[in-house]
Amino acid sequence: MAMAATLEPKVEQKKSPSHSRAFWMKQMRVWHWVSSAVSLIGMLLFAITGITLNHASAISAQPAITKKEAKVPEPLLSSLKSQSEGKRLLAPELSNWLDDSLGISTSSAEAEWSDTEIYVSLPRPGGDSWLNINRGTGAVQYERTDRGWISYLNDLHKGRHTGAAWSWFLDIFAGACVVFCLTGLVLLQLHAGHRPATWPVVALGLAIPLILAMVFIH
Repeated sequence: MAMAATLEPKVEQKKSPSHSRAFWMKQMRVWHWVSSAVSLIGMLLFAITGITLNHASAISAQPAITKKEAKVPEPLLSSLKSQSEGKRLLAPELSNWLDDSLGISTSSAEAEWSDTEIYVSLPRPGGDSWLNINRGTGAVQYERTDRGWISYLNDLHKGRHTGAAWSWFLDIFAGACVVFCLTGLVLLQLHAGHRPATWPVVALGLAIPLILAMVFIH
């Protein structure tokens, strides 16, 4: 009898709905807090700059303009005179000299070569800058415009002239925000039975911008 009892197949117990619900609630909470921690600072930055962008015309800023002048050394100047017209990067020797003389980086900036001058546009968040080199005399003119830190943060919000690294950050940050919102939606669903106002409030969050867009935006 004891032998027969040991040979009886074990019957697997099915997980109860409450156990499954607890598992998914735990998973959603973990993903929700992780995504909120990753996106917290970025979300604050984009919320604040959303306000400053919405009221950009009311926020006055006095641009600070910096001008510098220099002259290309003769060995480098002779090589400039022999170059053809078009668009291309500056030679490393010239780019290094500009970095040392004016404190600017032009290694990755495309220059416009005309018959008489070289023009380099150097846009940046929160301002602009440009460089002009006379191919005949070697005279260098550089101008930088700084519109302040609010303009700088606004340009970060828009991804204006911020480079590849910031572009990758925006994609990762946006992904974290999507995870944060979707896990929040699942948590709302899991708790909605005990909170009757859940879905009316969610519907209100959809209805308000929809009505405003349909009625006031033409």
